Amino acid sequence: MLSESEKNGLKELTHKIIGCAIEVHRELGPGLLESIYHKCLIVELERNNFRYETEKMCDVVYKGAHVNSDLRIDLFIEDEVILELKSVKELLPIHEAQLLTYMKLMNMHLGLLINFNVLKLTDGIKRLIL
Repeated sequence: MLSESEKNGLKELTHKIIGCAIEVHRELGPGLLESIYHKCLIVELERNNFRYETEKMCDVVYKGAHVNSDLRIDLFIEDEVILELKSVKELLPIHEAQLLTYMKLMNMHLGLLINFNVLKLTDGIKRLIL
């Protein structure tokens, strides 16, 4: 269980991450490939001095056995937040399920699902907490 100060810290962190994503969306608008938003978001994260890993490998352990997988997380930020990016017509339940699975596999409490293919980015953001 997270303490109140940890919760507040994560809330502030996600607010700053979302701010970076909004800046990218403001500059580019909707309709591009996910890979373009990914690269531009990395630029914005670097400009804001975030520590991050891109395409972070996610280990899969099945019944105690480590399974060789090519499962990759879009962005892993400040060792605290998993960021899953999309550029789709609409977010579907499977997208949320995907992020939740990544969070469980990485033993993380917080994930952001961001769909850049919307007119107003805040309409394309889901914050998931385990």
